[in-house]
Amino acid sequence: MRMIFVNLPVKDLKASRTFFAALGYTFNEQFSDDTAACTVISDNIFVMLLTEPKFRDFITGEISDTSKGTEVITALSASSRAECDDLLAKALAAGAKPWKPAIDYGFMYGISFQDLDGHIWEYMWMDMAAQQQAS
Repeated sequence: MRMIFVNLPVKDLKASRTFFAALGYTFNEQFSDDTAACTVISDNIFVMLLTEPKFRDFITGEISDTSKGTEVITALSASSRAECDDLLAKALAAGAKPWKPAIDYGFMYGISFQDLDGHIWEYMWMDMAAQQQAS
């Protein structure tokens, strides 16, 4: 089984931990300290929230300025349309900014937002049976 570790720079680690906890995520303290927080998305998906100085240890060049451009879109599946809407509401209540309007293709629905550091997150639900019938 493969695992994915998304590494993201954050300006305020404590605020970022609070934000992702508000979305319902937990942290693996074994891989967390005052410079990093290992956010557990699922059994094999983790987001490493790294202070900017810690993040610089892993890169060459500069940290992307999310106020000037999109660095990446991190898209995760959701179990339902309601879960998408619930996650968006939680994110906005925790300080996120709306990004794009919700998309609704009937068989596919998604929302998006910018986290505290401007990173883009999408949550998508797909009804595969309805999509296959439409094809």
